[in-house]
Amino acid sequence: MTDTTTVPQTSIDADAVTAVAQFLAPVVTDLTALYVDGKQAHWHVRGANFQAIHLLLDEVVEHAREYADTAAERVVALGLPLDVRIKTVGEKTTTPALTAGFQQSDAVIAEIIAEIDATLVTVRTAIDELAELDAASQDVAIEIARGLEKDRWFLFAHLSK
Repeated sequence: MTDTTTVPQTSIDADAVTAVAQFLAPVVTDLTALYVDGKQAHWHVRGANFQAIHLLLDEVVEHAREYADTAAERVVALGLPLDVRIKTVGEKTTTPALTAGFQQSDAVIAEIIAEIDATLVTVRTAIDELAELDAASQDVAIEIARGLEKDRWFLFAHLSK
């Protein structure tokens, strides 16, 4: 019989595991906030380019969900739990609040870009701090940064003149 309460074996020491979680947990929190707010924006966007932005926001939301899952799975694979219940996310996210209700697409895009930018600050902190702790965990953060920067670029293209 397998003991399912045993912490998984890992090649990094317990202190490093705790530090990894310290830097990846806020990434998961901010990405979860981006996911929820992105879906809210998706439902409430208005304007001449509604369909394009509506569909693009669905992609951003799906990416944020995937990135959060990747970071969370890294922490859990190292044997530590996460708390990303919606109440906790609301209390701990560093992302700015999204305006409620219907909005024109340019306002929605600007707000989602601001959320991506805030999340990227958290992700870049993780990248810097994980460099000395665990290359595999740092690689997770680098992958997330690359994806968020691409999503930001796609959104920003709709605002640039």
